[in-house]
Amino acid sequence: MSDAPLDEAEISGRIAASFGKQSFMSTLGARLSHVAAGEVEIELPILPHVSQQHGFVHAGAVASIADSACGYAALTLMPAGAGVLTAEFKINLLAPAAGERLVAKGRVVKAGRTLTLAMAEIFAVKDGASKLCAMMTATCMTIAGRDGVAD
Repeated sequence: MSDAPLDEAEISGRIAASFGKQSFMSTLGARLSHVAAGEVEIELPILPHVSQQHGFVHAGAVASIADSACGYAALTLMPAGAGVLTAEFKINLLAPAAGERLVAKGRVVKAGRTLTLAMAEIFAVKDGASKLCAMMTATCMTIAGRDGVAD
């Protein structure tokens, strides 16, 4: 692995390429909406296929986009050729995930050579207003030779 820092265009391209390989994110309908060093946002339109029996977004879908936002935020700070795997996460579901779309805003809290702590805030957006509906903390592990794989 090289320790050379990546520029913003390289970061965005690397994250977009890796995200494009995640068929589960495309199955959910999630998309990247923002990528910068230490930050990633993922949006999920609220559609019937991600809902649970009460009409809210299923907690599994909320956790999935939050996990990916944390993992990709961590990956933005990794050298080329490195990958990231989630070692642990904790999610707090604060309010029903309902509205038009969810936005998971992941950011790195502390980056290390082997472990990176990240967090995500997940907002439900309706009529232009955002409501915090969940928060996640995640410990991400750097892995060598996986060329940008984030999980």
